[in-house]
Amino acid sequence: MLFKKSFSSILALGAVALGLSASGFAQDRANWPKSLTLGTASVGGVYFVYGGVVATIMSEKAGVNVSTQQTQGPNQNMILVENKNIDLGMVTMGVALHGWNGTGWANGRKYQNARAMFPMYDTPFVCVATERSGVKSFSELNGKNVGVGPKAGTPGTYFPLIFDALGLKVTIRFGAAADMASQLGDGLIDAFCFAAGQPIPAFSEIEAQRPSRIFAFTSDEISRVRKAIPELSPSTIPRGTYRTQTADLNTFGLFNFAIAHKDLPDGLVYELTKAIMENNPAMVQGHAAAKETLPTNAGKNDFLTFHPGAVRYFKEKGISLNPGAL
Repeated sequence: MLFKKSFSSILALGAVALGLSASGFAQDRANWPKSLTLGTASVGGVYFVYGGVVATIMSEKAGVNVSTQQTQGPNQNMILVENKNIDLGMVTMGVALHGWNGTGWANGRKYQNARAMFPMYDTPFVCVATERSGVKSFSELNGKNVGVGPKAGTPGTYFPLIFDALGLKVTIRFGAAADMASQLGDGLIDAFCFAAGQPIPAFSEIEAQRPSRIFAFTSDEISRVRKAIPELSPSTIPRGTYRTQTADLNTFGLFNFAIAHKDLPDGLVYELTKAIMENNPAMVQGHAAAKETLPTNAGKNDFLTFHPGAVRYFKEKGISLNPGAL
């Protein structure tokens, strides 16, 4: 009888606890916004495609409508999230670092309302040129017209610094990735240099339309650039990533993370992070770069504070986060 009474008490306490938990979750969910906006980047780049997949999965799995907004890329995403013009965004960690510290493109203003959500993929720096242009290597871009994507994007921010680090005099053209591809095809620029998850849609399109070559950097160039821009890390584009690519391309890159405004409810960010981290096959089906969208890559962020909702998810999964991002 005593056992039955004690067991009944345990069940009752458990039911109360579950009721409080459910009540707390419902209350938290009641504070969720009815819809969210995710900042991506220009057409022709990976952010545009990848972001569409992220928005779809978040909407289906977290039960909140997420739409995308085309932007100029990471720099603008940091600004828009800072000012609550968008709720979510995608950034390369180099651009986020300058925004967080108020250096480089941020021109002294610190953008610190963004919080890290989940790791996306590496962004290698690489170039494409048509055979007609005659350009076969990065050093041959000296004196040439080169497209680098939107001015406020990662390649638009970093390629001018890369050219300077290597002492190259280049006429830089800014614009959407799709526009750069068109200009390359029309002979208005000699090469198109970009940084994005691989493969880059615009590069694949160029390959399909005309004889072209994909190229990156020599070991010496990589060493000199990384000495001048230390946040860049070694990266490799495996052979076969592009139809005409017969060997691995050694380069450097920056990892990407999804960001959320710090004021978004913890429960919401937890569910959004969980939706992406636990549906990787669907992400990869949307774009191959998502093969790196894995919980284990959360440790690649060592400075951008994680949102508490994301921290909760990674802790539940036993993923160690860098102390500098907590």
